Parts: sequence; C-alpha cells; structure tokens
Amino acid sequence: MNQSSAGSLSPIEKVAHWVEQYKFEPKVEEFGRVVAIGDGTAWIDGLSLAAIDDLLECEDGSVALVYSLSEKLVGAMMLIQTENIMSGTLVHKTGRRLSVPVGDSLLGRVIDPLGNPLDGGSPPITSKQRLLEVKAPAIIDREFVNEPLYTGNKIVDAMIPIGKGQRELLIGDNGLGKTTFALDTIANQKDKNVLCVYCLIGQKRSTVVHVIDTLKECSALDYTTVVVAEATSLPGLQYIAPFAACTIAEEWMEKGRDTLVIYDDLSLHAQTYRELSLLLRRPPGREAYPGDVFYLHSRLLERSTHLSPLKGGGSMTALPIVETQQGELAAYIPTNLISITDGQIYFEQFLFSSGFLPAIDVTRSVSRIGGAAQHPHLRKEAGRMKLDYLQFLELEVFTRFGTKLEASLEKKIKKGRILRELLKQERLSPISPEQEYCWLIAFNEGLFDDVPFENLRVFQEELLKKFKATTLVLDDPREKWLKEIEEAFRSISSTVQQIEQKVA
Repeated sequence: MNQSSAGSLSPIEKVAHWVEQYKFEPKVEEFGRVVAIGDGTAWIDGLSLAAIDDLLECEDGSVALVYSLSEKLVGAMMLIQTENIMSGTLVHKTGRRLSVPVGDSLLGRVIDPLGNPLDGGSPPITSKQRLLEVKAPAIIDREFVNEPLYTGNKIVDAMIPIGKGQRELLIGDNGLGKTTFALDTIANQKDKNVLCVYCLIGQKRSTVVHVIDTLKECSALDYTTVVVAEATSLPGLQYIAPFAACTIAEEWMEKGRDTLVIYDDLSLHAQTYRELSLLLRRPPGREAYPGDVFYLHSRLLERSTHLSPLKGGGSMTALPIVETQQGELAAYIPTNLISITDGQIYFEQFLFSSGFLPAIDVTRSVSRIGGAAQHPHLRKEAGRMKLDYLQFLELEVFTRFGTKLEASLEKKIKKGRILRELLKQERLSPISPEQEYCWLIAFNEGLFDDVPFENLRVFQEELLKKFKATTLVLDDPREKWLKEIEEAFRSISSTVQQIEQKVA
C-alpha cells in the first residue's frame, strides 16, 4: 500500500496499517560509570560516543556537562550533584543540550543558571526553553547603535554615552562603586520599556542580598531577572551563569524588545573557568588560564547587539564588570575584555578616596560608538563641558607646586573645580536627559560661576527638581531652554537668600 492510498483510509484502518508496517529494532544506549568525583568535576569511563557540551544524567539524580575528552575518559563539570554520587555510579547520555527556561514569567524572580527558583517561590511557569550556547547574530542581521540607553548618571550620559546594543565594560579595583553604578543604571530603566537581567557570578551571599534588596528598594525588580551562582555554588553553575543570563535576555531581544544585561563579574568567571580547566587537565597558558579564555568571553559578549528592523529591531546592551588589582589595566583578563567591548568606564581609587563619587576617571574612560546614539543637542553641550574639564585636570597639576598662574588660567581652574563639584552624584538618584541638558546649559552659560562654592550642589539640586517634570523636550530651541533656566536660577537665588537671612 503506497502513501497516497493510505491517506484515504479511515483512522482505524490507518492505525492497523501503521501496526503492520512497524518493525521492531533494538535501540542501543551507551552507559558509563563514574571513575572519580571531586571539586565539582567528574571523570567517566565507557561513554565513547560522548561529545563536548553533551548533557549527562547519573542514576542518583546528578547532572553533568561534558567539558573534556581524553582517549579513554570523559571529563565533565557537575551542574547538579547529590550526596549519593560516588565512584561506580551509572551515567548515561540524555541526548539533549543544556537549555534554560525563558519568558516574561522570569521577571521579578531570583533564579539559578538552570532556572530553579532561589527566592522561595514556585518554579517559573514557562512554555519555552532556549539553548545556552548559540551563535551570535550575523553582521547582516545587525543595525547600527543609534538609540541612547540613559544610565541617569551625569558623567556617563554626558561624556561617555552608551547606546542600545553596546557593550560597555565597567572596570576598576574592588569596592570602588562598579556594582552601585550598575544598579543605578537598572533603576533608571523604570518606565522606559527596557527589561533587565542581573547576573551574579561567584559573589558572596551578602553581595547577592545587597543587590536584591537594592532592586526592591528602587522598585526595579518588577522588570528585572536576577541570575545567581554564588561563591558556594558548583563551579559548573558559575561557568554557565552568564550564558544563562544572556539567553534569557536574547529571547526578549528577538521579540523586538530592548534589554540590559549586567555580568558581575567576569574576572571571577574567568577564574572559575581556569579552575575547571586545570581540574580537567586542559593545557594551561598565560597566568594558567586556558588558551581559549578570550573566546570564552568574546562568544558571550558578541551576542549583545542591536538587531535590524527585519529581525524585530530589539537590542541587548551588556555592562560586563571586571576587577583590577591596584589599578593594573594591562592584566590579562582586563585587556582581553577591553579589546572585546566597545569602550570602558574606569573607576579610580584616588577619586574614590578623595570623595568624588561616582569615582569615574573621565581621562581613561571611553565610549567608542555611544556618541552616535547621543542626542545631538546633548552631544554639543557635553562636548564643550568635557573640553573644559580635561583642560582643568591638566592645569590643576601645576597648582600643586604653588605655581603662580595668569588670570585666564586661574579662571579655567575655578570653572573646573565648579564642574567637578557638580559632577558628584548620590547613589539611586538618577536624572533624566532633560535634567542633564538643563544643568549642562547652565554650566556652559556660566550661571554657576557666581554661586558660592558651598551652595553649588544645593543650586544644582533645586534646578534639577524644577526640570524634573518639564514640558520642554530636547528638540526644543536652546534659546527657549536658556530662558527657562535663567528664570529658574533667579527663583532659586531669591529662595536661598531668604533662607540665609533667616538663619543669620
């Protein structure tokens, strides 16, 4: 009976036909046994058909991922490890590759890299899974970075702008405010239709709790997914954590939405990768890192992009964090990541110690493609301001030696000190692009020049309050903005004078 005649049969006759045609064939499944287990890795014998990235399941319920192949044994990293696993435990291939649940049900949740809940809630109900390891979008599927992603930070939005789809590295020593800046950036995405993923890799539990509490404090957890592989987690979970976070954001990006991913931090991720590689006997290279550590992070960060309109027009902006030792930018992992990303924001120890917060060093920070995404009016005002600031930093060196300077240089130094005071910003106090624009115009027009130094921050804060809900937009003429700003300054000056008179 051919296929066309089988199509005209009734359902019962079709079933009978299929039963007649069925041929019993034995199915062969390969089983192996654990030879050695320890430090989050396992050596397995008997899986001659295993391939890299195959998912393995043990009879005790443990789960492992094939990572290394030798002549006789298979090296695997443990993703789930029970107390019952031991030498001799039976292992078999699942026939699947590692995937993670994705979808809107993950928003507001704290999960591990496998999608299991860590916030005490029920498992997220998702209808789709995505593979962790996929190719980055092709060049023809990408669009130029041409839309700004506002961080709410005065320094960054003015002088180191970030665009949607950009990869901007946050780099600096431990404890200088990199995580705080990342949290401020997420807080600023409220009501901006940007979905966020915060990935914590190898961090201690107190840091994890601080991040979650901060996101709750600023009501940012509603549009954020937190992926956690803390320091006590298996090395395998820490290894796959950034890929899981990227995959979750990638699903939203391909649906045409804008996303932001924070990797905190990739220096610990590289250390975990080195640990796994040495345990599973991969040849070490520079600083004992495996030779493909550059490819590890490049294949992760290359997935962040701005898709073309034909592909939905979504974007994934990445803010990877890397830690330096004593400000050493030329270390192995930092230089790798600097070369992969589209710029870096450098946090400096001296600035932090002197009370300049956030401690961003403008001279060593750069955004290679973010300028194209910045609003032209903001770019014009910020360009004038940045030039003043860089000149001031050069001139200030001479004042330390007591050098007598001419009047024009003294004026530039005074203006630079005013600007440095205005650039300071408290945590969780982001400002809008309109607020950024108004204080930039006020500074460039010299409206702050006659304000007493101790009152600068008060004047700026009052000015920002007045323009928090302004009806003006960035496309309005500068003259219209300037008129409103001058009027606001007069109002603030009279208010401050009245307060000072009452105090006196």
